[in-house]
Amino acid sequence: MAIEIERKFLVHGDAWRDAPAVFYSQGYLSRAKERTVRVRVAGEEAFLTIKGITTGASRAEFEYPIPLWDARNLLALCEQPLIEKYRRKILHEGFVWEVDEFLGDNAGLVIAEIELPTEDTLFSKPLWAGVEVTSDTRYYNSNLASQPYSRW
Repeated sequence: MAIEIERKFLVHGDAWRDAPAVFYSQGYLSRAKERTVRVRVAGEEAFLTIKGITTGASRAEFEYPIPLWDARNLLALCEQPLIEKYRRKILHEGFVWEVDEFLGDNAGLVIAEIELPTEDTLFSKPLWAGVEVTSDTRYYNSNLASQPYSRW
């Protein structure tokens, strides 16, 4: 079983904008607390992802590449609205940070995520990474689909 260990931070400033961006569109076939089933199109790639319940900063994660055509058709079956965002990957002191700039009803929200090998791994935050929101469930993409940032 694969385990995802991820920490999330709000982003401020514009220093992160220099990295190339890829457009993401994703939707949820299930957003149950115990599991989420996500379909994602990232540029010209597509994935089906199943995630378990989050404990601390960890959760079970299974991700599989799927044909782009299938993903586009599955997005039509997903709960609406879809999550749309631009993602930038930025290397900082040996770790890849993923910065998501959300669109639509989540416009104005920018979150940085870092995946770690263990929950107690030490890392240094880039200057543009602000307040940690790992444990705030409002910032889960699956929750942003039903309770967008613009309605907070």
